Amino acid sequence: MKNQQIIIDQLPTGKLSAQHYRLQDSDIGHPGPGEILVRTEAFLVAAGSRAGLQGSASYAGAPTTGIVMGGTGVGIVVESSDAGFAPGDKVVCSTGWQRYSMHAANALQKIPAEIDAIHYLGPLGVNGLTAYFGLLKVGQPEAGETVMVSAAAGSVGHLVGQMAKIRGCQVIGIAGQDHKCELLVDQLGFDAAVNYKQGDYRSALKEATPNGVDVYFDNTGGFVLGSALFRLNVNGRIACCGVVSQYDTDAPEPGPKGIPGLLVNKRIRMQGFLVFDYLALYAAARKEISGWLDSGQLTSMVDEVKGIESAPAAFVDLLAGGNVGTRVVLVE
Repeated sequence: MKNQQIIIDQLPTGKLSAQHYRLQDSDIGHPGPGEILVRTEAFLVAAGSRAGLQGSASYAGAPTTGIVMGGTGVGIVVESSDAGFAPGDKVVCSTGWQRYSMHAANALQKIPAEIDAIHYLGPLGVNGLTAYFGLLKVGQPEAGETVMVSAAAGSVGHLVGQMAKIRGCQVIGIAGQDHKCELLVDQLGFDAAVNYKQGDYRSALKEATPNGVDVYFDNTGGFVLGSALFRLNVNGRIACCGVVSQYDTDAPEPGPKGIPGLLVNKRIRMQGFLVFDYLALYAAARKEISGWLDSGQLTSMVDEVKGIESAPAAFVDLLAGGNVGTRVVLVE
């Protein structure tokens, strides 16, 4: 059986390009004892993967070439040598960017038949769980407070804002395009959204947050984080999720001004986190998120790209802000 794979051909030293990858065919055999062969239906394209190529994500290991680009996917069991899985079962696992992958049974999670498998790449997957735990466990918003989120139209941000609304908060989104800001307000229920690329950004941010900000969910770092710091109220909280503005560059911005002074004077808590910290709570979180999806309180936006060969260009475009919601590649 032939397998198609996207291989990391070169490690970028500056901006990532599609030329840093290559598409190759390879052979894939039959499962050995306890193994399961999975055919990928779709896989996630996530900004955090760029940190892995940069070597700044310790959990991802050292970046290297000649291997399949990593990533979470959903697929169907083709062959199984484990009694717990049968051909036709839908699963979520670390498929990587490839058509077929082989796994031990403990590396797979079955997807209930009644649930759309793509949800396991969005609200029920790492994006939704990151939004859930970062907001609720780290940010700890209370009803009536103001929550602000950067990269608000992205895979994590668009879920953070909606979850904050569910909790009774005022929600402000920061995005890089006017049409994204309009979408956040008109379709997802944000109270306001600000384009950080507009010339009077700081004034617009101040106008959108007349009562300051109690919780800031940071996906970007850089000057957006710096400007948010000055809008934080006393006892404000910052959940540091990612620094997408710093991933795709060899010249990252210096840290924001006001640290530690603002943190001290306003008693601000600024905390980083990884979704894996909350592994034991995944099932309970998925149950609550599923309820929000079923009730219509939470909308999952999916940005689909077709064809495995399209993945590198789709990744580059995502890093430039080309996506709305969760970007997935459909393997045809």
